[in-house]
Amino acid sequence: MEIRANAVSKSRIDIPLIFILILSAFLNIWKIWENGNANAYYTAAVTSMLQSFHNFFYASFDPGGFVTIDKPPVAFWVQTLFASIFGVHGWSVTLPMALAGVGSVGLIYLIVKPTFGTSTARLAALMMAITPVAIAVQRSNNVDSLLVFCLLLATWMLFKGMKQHKALWIIAGFSMVGIAFNVKMLQAYMILPALYVFYLLAYQVHWKKKLSVLAIGTVLLAGISVSWAMVVDSVPASERPYEGSSQTNSVMELAFGYNGLNRLTGQTSVLAPANELNSSQIASPAGGRNTGTMFNIGDAGPLRLFQSSLSGQASLLLPFAIISLIALFAGLRRKWRRPDHLETIFWVIWLLPVAGFFSIAGFFHQYYLIMLAPPVAVLAATGCMAQWKLYREERGWLSWLLPINMAVTTAFQLYVIYPFNETIGSSWFYIIGILGLGLTIGLILGKRRSIFKERKGYLASMAMAVLMLTPMYWSSFSIVNATGNVAIPAGGPEAKERLGGFGGASARLTAPEETPPARTPNRGGMYQSANEKLLQYAMEHNTGEKYLFAVSNASTAAPYIIQTGKPVMAMGGFGGSDPILTVDSLQDLISKGEIKYFMINGIGGRGGEASEVITWIKAHGTEVPTEEWQDTTSTVLQNSLSGANNTKVTSSTMNSPLNGMNRTHNGGGFGGMMSGTLYEITPADINS
Repeated sequence: MEIRANAVSKSRIDIPLIFILILSAFLNIWKIWENGNANAYYTAAVTSMLQSFHNFFYASFDPGGFVTIDKPPVAFWVQTLFASIFGVHGWSVTLPMALAGVGSVGLIYLIVKPTFGTSTARLAALMMAITPVAIAVQRSNNVDSLLVFCLLLATWMLFKGMKQHKALWIIAGFSMVGIAFNVKMLQAYMILPALYVFYLLAYQVHWKKKLSVLAIGTVLLAGISVSWAMVVDSVPASERPYEGSSQTNSVMELAFGYNGLNRLTGQTSVLAPANELNSSQIASPAGGRNTGTMFNIGDAGPLRLFQSSLSGQASLLLPFAIISLIALFAGLRRKWRRPDHLETIFWVIWLLPVAGFFSIAGFFHQYYLIMLAPPVAVLAATGCMAQWKLYREERGWLSWLLPINMAVTTAFQLYVIYPFNETIGSSWFYIIGILGLGLTIGLILGKRRSIFKERKGYLASMAMAVLMLTPMYWSSFSIVNATGNVAIPAGGPEAKERLGGFGGASARLTAPEETPPARTPNRGGMYQSANEKLLQYAMEHNTGEKYLFAVSNASTAAPYIIQTGKPVMAMGGFGGSDPILTVDSLQDLISKGEIKYFMINGIGGRGGEASEVITWIKAHGTEVPTEEWQDTTSTVLQNSLSGANNTKVTSSTMNSPLNGMNRTHNGGGFGGMMSGTLYEITPADINS
């Protein structure tokens, strides 16, 4: 093992890196062709964006340009490009996200190698490649993998500029963060403390130049970040789609509200669809929802990342990375400006704010934890090499760090594995326990005169291999469950439900406190597929209306948009509660002949404009006989996929407890998404 590589590589091609990239590509791409519609909400948007530049620029959810998706457009511009080449499929919109994951692995290697050497760079790349949550999200069309790729590209540019003393590379690095902002808004800014501190410490030039370069980089970062938002917000509302999931039709409000501070507080007036709410959520004083218990994200606190619900995502090597800091900063007081120390500071300052945010935030999904993957991988890899050097050279008490770290990290991984013994069997628990204990003892004996002393390198290599077995195994479950881990991806196996709980918080309420909350049997969420009879009725009776029909929210509209490429109106946006329509604006649309059919359930909304619109539709609409549009054998998907895990249900099951849950929670917007009444309202009804 080595701490640094020779300045000139013996080969232009690093064969081990090629194998690591192939492994990453396999883990990210294998079986994504089984993704069906992937996350149908975003796939519907790609379908719409292909139809016009107007839809493409604004990232419109529907072909009619009624409402946008809840994210900025850059990632979906990339997905639309791939869909224009390969067609709209779950795999074609997922492929660019999977390739971004492979690219992130390569960038980790390029960033680490110049300072820490080839072996360390390979190890860091491998650890990044097998991070369970990274594999899960890179196999979906969610945008987080492209976000991390952009942030790592910014890091590579910054480091390159520092090493070569080229200001343009540094400025480009700051600018790339602005592009990352247009991938997922404020989440991109989590890297800023690391960028600024590293820049100030590492850029050794005259202070005037340092400040000028910093100022230019910051101005470009900010300008690029808000460029698209400012353009959109400056366009009159009547000339563009409504900005989905905002309450004021503003991208800036979306960025700093729904996708910003609301993630920290867990309070939002934007309601998620039924599949994203659970029985443990309560209304906030502001009229929104307290989403702190959503998606098995554990309880806020300093040890949240080590709790059962999150520990298997990106934390399996986190204890190793933390203990490694002792070795990495050994001798820091004497030579604190060494490149390895400065870069270690960068990764620590990337890790700390991200870990701190997720430790206290009220609302996030498990797959957001991909933000932890780069710093954990780099710190664990560089720390491994530093501990190996101390161990090999028998540097006093520091030489004990490697066996201690092996023991602690093994114990933590056993803690993560144990609650899943009922799901995956207990064999893995005992295999990791025996191997970890055996290698810890071997490392201890290797410090003394024995046969182990001559095989220290083998022992250290085997120790790291064992510690990476569980992340690799946990990553494999994303491939095994390829069709059900797309819309809301998460790494690792799924805990078995207890006492018949529905999963998520409902299972958490019934399970013993020491067990992990059970995830739903299908992590993709619950979306309705297209009701073929309704679709046929709406198309046959369309007399030139712009929209086939209107539904409550995007989850219901998505499969119809994907299947037909025709406009279906999501009246309340993503979760059904966006204040897009008023009674007057709806009357205007009907009078212009743009829409006449409305699918409404029996619940009247949560008040305000939503409730008024629903009440008006019921009062003025004519009910279409159920037998004319309701398919009594409608296919209901248990996730966002249209081609997998189909379950046939009859009309009698529409009032099942499961559907009742949907109706209850979706009452917060324009109504439920799995049953309802079809109303027809014509211009004549408006004028009568």
